[in-house]
Amino acid sequence: MKKKDSNLSSSYDKQIGGSHYLKYKIQPSKFVIENKLLFPEASVIKYIVRHQDKDGKKDLLKAIHFIEMIIERDYKEIKQESWVEGFRKWKRGIL
Repeated sequence: MKKKDSNLSSSYDKQIGGSHYLKYKIQPSKFVIENKLLFPEASVIKYIVRHQDKDGKKDLLKAIHFIEMIIERDYKEIKQESWVEGFRKWKRGIL
């Protein structure tokens, strides 16, 4: 078993293009990878975490947009047909 070299730094110890994630105990990207989340869920986490330090309301709106995508993907409502539509199908012999 290989021993981890404490002199080597992790890719999570640095950030390219800003420092808005470095103040957290765990970076959003590491959380996403460790929990095997899908892209939309990962994006929600990213935008929620950074909104106070980066793009404010714009980041929250992006998070909402991704939540809407998740809802559409996972909770698509089945359209209920009216009794009239059902009767018309029955009458045409579609049922």
